[in-house]
Amino acid sequence: MRVLVTGAAGFIAHHVITRLLARGDTVIGVDNLESSGDVALKQARLTHLQSVPGAERFTCHRADITDTASLAALFRHEQPESVIHLAARVGVRSAGASAQSYLDANVTGFLQVLEQARAARVAHVVYASSSSVYGAGTPPPFAETAAADHPLNVYSATKRAGELLAHTYSHLYGLPTSGLRFFTVYGPWGRPDMAPLRFLRALREGLPIDLYGEGRMRRDFTHVDDVAEAVVRVLDRPPTGTPPYRLLNVGRGEPVSLRDFVAVLERHTGTQALLNPRPAQPGEMDATWSDSTALERETGFRPRVSVDEGLAGLVAWEREHSSRPPPAEPHEVDTVT
Repeated sequence: MRVLVTGAAGFIAHHVITRLLARGDTVIGVDNLESSGDVALKQARLTHLQSVPGAERFTCHRADITDTASLAALFRHEQPESVIHLAARVGVRSAGASAQSYLDANVTGFLQVLEQARAARVAHVVYASSSSVYGAGTPPPFAETAAADHPLNVYSATKRAGELLAHTYSHLYGLPTSGLRFFTVYGPWGRPDMAPLRFLRALREGLPIDLYGEGRMRRDFTHVDDVAEAVVRVLDRPPTGTPPYRLLNVGRGEPVSLRDFVAVLERHTGTQALLNPRPAQPGEMDATWSDSTALERETGFRPRVSVDEGLAGLVAWEREHSSRPPPAEPHEVDTVT
């Protein structure tokens, strides 16, 4: 299968692409390598993909999904059969300060992807949504049947808007779409601004760890290996209803408090944390909790990596990579014109 993956230099995309290549698919990556994230880390992920099994079937194009002409040219040239859309501006806390950039990437950008997928008659569009769409007032555990109409921040609102756009394209044009509501994804090659690697760095350097919500906030931490497996399984099973549209939670289903999460890291690192309890930040949910029944029904799979197992692996990975020099040869990324 020829699969186009947007956000190819991203965290989740790295693991999804690795799985696709391992099973024999051809992967066309798209990423603008923009500077809102860690560009060196994005480049390192792409470089690492050069060494995985099947790497000869991976190409990556530098393009912005909001650029209609470039994206249309890419679809015409590469002729993908399916699309996995993972490109986005991410982060709850920074969204309010740069709302327009979130709207541009997460709404306008996704609209362009949907439009090109429709024109190319692709078999399936799988796209990343977020557990944050559940917002305020959703009873736990969160089920896809909940209204999800009270977002607490700009990022969440843009992800919910993307779900509605996908439904529209499925309804009007019969384009099969599957939205995956990811729950607090962590693991190797993750974003350094997210709690797991931020906490690990603080433990290693003897720095205090800010625990928002006094450490009582609970998150349904879900390992990236489980997330990547879910993405690939969903890709292979397009929705067949009328319209061909669905939303699926991808979460472990076992929320953990931030204090308990740090305690597991302390045990695996042999280091006692310096904790700095702080009030919750505006726009953050008190807890997330996935009901992944629908995912299991549709794919025969539900996330299974425990926080203990996942953090043991992350600590080992972080130890190796914190002392490893940066790659000498950056991955070559084609520029779409």
